[in-house]
Amino acid sequence: MRALTVFPETVFTLGPVRVTDTVVNTWIVMAAIILAAFVATRRLAIRPTRLQGLLEAMSAAIEGTVREILPVEPRFVVPVLGTLWLFIGVANMAGLVPGMKTPTADLNTTFALALVSYAMTHVVGIKVQGLRGYLAHYAEPTWLLLPFHLIAEATRTVALAVRLFGNMLSGDMVAVIILGIAGLLVPVPFDLLHIVIGLIQAYIFGMLTLVFIAGGIGTHPDTDPRARAGPEGQDVRDGKLFSP
Repeated sequence: MRALTVFPETVFTLGPVRVTDTVVNTWIVMAAIILAAFVATRRLAIRPTRLQGLLEAMSAAIEGTVREILPVEPRFVVPVLGTLWLFIGVANMAGLVPGMKTPTADLNTTFALALVSYAMTHVVGIKVQGLRGYLAHYAEPTWLLLPFHLIAEATRTVALAVRLFGNMLSGDMVAVIILGIAGLLVPVPFDLLHIVIGLIQAYIFGMLTLVFIAGGIGTHPDTDPRARAGPEGQDVRDGKLFSP
């Protein structure tokens, strides 16, 4: 039965820097994703293979999801959001590999991912509304609510990190307990459930990120006074083309 530790353990040191098992496993996950992406995309063709068709369908699904939630050009958000979904999904299932630890069962990893989500909210908000317009939404509907908006920014980031961390850590703990009690064969159905939960948690993380970005933008073509009709009914704001 493999051991499960809540806190990361030091594997080796680089001068004053401690490299933990979480970092090592994260490097392995990143290397696996990069290698798989290279192999899958090195021979792209106009007439797609089954694998290329699957990848294109996944990309289209992510773009469609962004288009439904955000009134901005999806290509600005899709690369980062798709990377988050892919990395978290693979990382959530890394613990199923013998000898590996689930990186997202470490609060340091999930907090770093939550900071990426937090940064995306502000970057997209500033790009869409401009710095002055973006900062102004913190004072809506009144400046008296400014402290509460700032508190909400901090608490939702922490909640995003703790939610993913708690779900993945509890899943690993239950898997270790069942493995110790029932042996090797009985936990197989649970491992399948662990895969489903890992994918769902990755999806939820990405969707919450989209919701936070939408809240940061805080505008809609029907209510934004800067919006005006563009060619073929497209929405144009301050010269920037938005998705219809």
